Amino acid sequence: MKKEIQDKLKDIKSRFRLSMNGVTSQSMREKGLGYKINWGVNLPVLKGIAAEYGKDYDLAVELWKEDIRECKILATMIMPYDKMSEDLVELWIDQMPNQEMAEMTSFNLFQHIKGIKDCALMWLASESSIRQICGYHVLSRLLSKGEAFSEREINELIDQGITALYDADMAVKHAAMNMLSHFGDISETHYKILKSALKSHDLDIF
Repeated sequence: MKKEIQDKLKDIKSRFRLSMNGVTSQSMREKGLGYKINWGVNLPVLKGIAAEYGKDYDLAVELWKEDIRECKILATMIMPYDKMSEDLVELWIDQMPNQEMAEMTSFNLFQHIKGIKDCALMWLASESSIRQICGYHVLSRLLSKGEAFSEREINELIDQGITALYDADMAVKHAAMNMLSHFGDISETHYKILKSALKSHDLDIF
């Protein structure tokens, strides 16, 4: 690792210690959000640090390697979108420790990656709850931004979304419901398509 990156990491970690929130950190541990180190630093502070450093591929890669909550979140904020290859996306998603990180990475980074829609649709069919959560959150963001979906893709996301509503994992169920809600909000036509699909499964959740 270059000395410049080492110095940046050292500085960032010291700032995390100074911004530690013990109450938040303890609350996360009680909810099962396990990290080797969790300073409980809030998002506005992390966003401020990210703004200071700007987009930095090498620093983001090193931050992600740390089993520290704040390092991983900061990595998702400063990683340049165009530097995230499909292989790197797969590596990061395999290394996600929990639901919080899946949501953060999807919102801060994945949704902005060119061509991510195909990956997100594939994640819906995964046995991994982390992949499913990422897929639903990414698709929710793409739908809200007006991304175009083909008829086949629409059928796929609705079918997978409805299937997920029966999932025992509440995080997956919530992410799927959120995605379906975004789809139904696009237009009256989309709402009718969704209602019809739900009715065929004897569901009426909206």
